[in-house]
Amino acid sequence: MSDEEVVVNKNKAHRKDKPWDTDDIDHVRYPSISLQSGAFLEESSFATLFPKYREKYLREVWSAVTKALETHGVACTLDLVNGSMSVRTTRKTYDPYIILKARDMIKLLARGVAVQQAVKILEDDISCDIIKIGNLVRNKERFVKRRQRIIGPDGSTLKAIELLTQCYVLVQGNTVSVMGPHKSLKEVRRIVLDCMKNIHPIYRIKELMIRRELAKDPKLATESWDRFLPNFRKRHLKTSEKTAKKNERLEVRNAAREKAGLEPATSQPAKKVYTPFPPAQQPRKVDLQLESGEYFLKKHEKEARESEKRKQKQTENSEKKRAERSQAFVAPTEERDLTVEEKRHKKRKVAESESEEPNEKPKKKKKHKERADAA
Repeated sequence: MSDEEVVVNKNKAHRKDKPWDTDDIDHVRYPSISLQSGAFLEESSFATLFPKYREKYLREVWSAVTKALETHGVACTLDLVNGSMSVRTTRKTYDPYIILKARDMIKLLARGVAVQQAVKILEDDISCDIIKIGNLVRNKERFVKRRQRIIGPDGSTLKAIELLTQCYVLVQGNTVSVMGPHKSLKEVRRIVLDCMKNIHPIYRIKELMIRRELAKDPKLATESWDRFLPNFRKRHLKTSEKTAKKNERLEVRNAAREKAGLEPATSQPAKKVYTPFPPAQQPRKVDLQLESGEYFLKKHEKEARESEKRKQKQTENSEKKRAERSQAFVAPTEERDLTVEEKRHKKRKVAESESEEPNEKPKKKKKHKERADAA
């Protein structure tokens, strides 16, 4: 095998570059021209299924759907038995592309879009895109969190996306329905797919805001905008990058320790002392029974011992619960009110303690008391 041969993945063998589908190309659809050459040679039709919870709404608004499609010469049917909607061309149809528009309309109605919004898809400058996000994340909880991230708190993120891209966005179940200009549909698809890959929509929203401001300046029309756009770096590092950063921090710390005259620090923990001998074998359950003598007991003796242990445990638990219940009925200790004599005695003690002086003065008082008693 020569070095010039390049190994191509089998999954990408038939993929080719699409030079007509780049970001700088705006796919503008020309207005439809009425063809007066007569009816079509063949009848075209499309059908789509809808969920059970949409049946009541579709039954109510089907007259409005029929009226909107009749103006373009397209017939439609609602099959409630099989749960499907279908559209087909008639002899009055003059626009060959309108049947594809009608197909997109019934798809949007099946995905939860209101009829007032879905009718706008019949206009020439509006396209639609249904982005499937159900199979992008395996974990259900993670999928719900990332889908909620598209909506944002109180729908603020979704509103910002709609204002910046001039699109209508509806997050419903495992799909995201988008309506708007073709160039904006690509922006919304990129935001949604990046969000499911754990890239927050706020980064794309900031980029769109900067692009909108740069588009107002005619001087920058022919220049590259890469220097103005933010370059967000990933916070999640690979294992090799984490190890490199850890080694850099360790080198800086060792340099500081060497200046201070200390030994260099090591990132690896201290190794345990290796012993070739295995740990001592633990005794088996049979060995423990042999030591206690339980092994030689008969079956009814073992059952009697187990029931005795069970009863003893039950009595202990019942005594504990009885003690806990009895605590609720124990009266708290209350302080007794002092009598009149006890209050006087207490006041007298307080007064004596406040008027106490050095040890000599109390002796003089005692002498004075003795003299008064003698007189």
